[in-house]
Amino acid sequence: MNNKIKIISLFSGCGGLDLGFHQEGYETVWANDIDHWATLTFANYFGENIINEKDIREIDPYNDPEIPDCDIILGGFPCQDFSIIWKRPGLNGDRGNLYKNFLRFIDAKKPKVFIAENVKGLLTANNKLAIKQILNDFESIDPGYFVKIQLYNFAEYGVPQFRERVLITGIRMDLGFDFYHPYPTHGPRGTQPYFTAGEAITGAEKIPFNNEHMNIAQKTREKLKLIPEGGNFADIPKDHPLYVKGMISLVYRRINRSEPAKTIIAAGGGGTWGYHYPEPRPLTNRERARLQSFPDDFEFIGSVSEVRRQIGNAVPPRGVNLLARTLLPVFSGNFEKIDLGQKMLELKNLTIKERLNFDYQYHEEGRTCFDRAACV
Repeated sequence: MNNKIKIISLFSGCGGLDLGFHQEGYETVWANDIDHWATLTFANYFGENIINEKDIREIDPYNDPEIPDCDIILGGFPCQDFSIIWKRPGLNGDRGNLYKNFLRFIDAKKPKVFIAENVKGLLTANNKLAIKQILNDFESIDPGYFVKIQLYNFAEYGVPQFRERVLITGIRMDLGFDFYHPYPTHGPRGTQPYFTAGEAITGAEKIPFNNEHMNIAQKTREKLKLIPEGGNFADIPKDHPLYVKGMISLVYRRINRSEPAKTIIAAGGGGTWGYHYPEPRPLTNRERARLQSFPDDFEFIGSVSEVRRQIGNAVPPRGVNLLARTLLPVFSGNFEKIDLGQKMLELKNLTIKERLNFDYQYHEEGRTCFDRAACV
């Protein structure tokens, strides 16, 4: 008998969020994404009978017999309209309201837990009204969900990349599980040093797939030679003929081998690929996958640019391992049940900033019910 915790996965992408939970004993039983190449990658790793390539707006989770019941719903609803890099229309954008399809699935399936992931820009979109509306909508789903929000820097959870993402976790109120987002394990707040970019990409060149080197102009190579480890275009001397100006910090950004990499992005033109050091070249997709904590047996399907996009859009699996582990008692029943009603009222009276700090402050005050070292 299969006793694994059953996942429904929405806006699945290539499967980074799913993988982080699979590594802790969960199992995806149904998944959906509209991106063709991402679904091929997902099918290649998890099984083609799981993933569906459909517009989620055309799926009826209430009446579709092909969609099974589940224990948990995961998903990174589209983030382009909330990103701090690009223009942010927020809930007014074409993709901003796609989170409402996430709500439909939760309402239809009543999972014990849901987890929604998005970019940091969600916190300030629409003059901070978007996050308030989204939290209220999640909390209002019958029979009620105890909703916690946390801004994760995944480098603090063992990912070799500084990558900030918002994770919204909801626990069904009737379960009475007093959930707290886990405290960081790496870096200044943790018990272990950061996992560095240099450590992560060592030996990546030996992996036989997703390792193509890009052809770049000799002029670009000469620019990179002027940029030190960890630097970017701004390090090119202003009086040099190759100097470039008016660019954002991610342009011609080279890794620093002694710290986590800066955020790996999904798309962009010349100079945005992320660059190796000491070699004057773009990172390969396998190196990017290493920086996103994907295992070497995870093969991405598609062209170099398609694979880059999948990797850049993904949740780093290692970044959610501890979260998946922290939630395990919900499904085993091995916890002391409490009345969550009063706690939810207290959360609703907090500002968004206070709610973001709530769980980490809880741990820092020493009131946590588990040993930090045991959570590594």
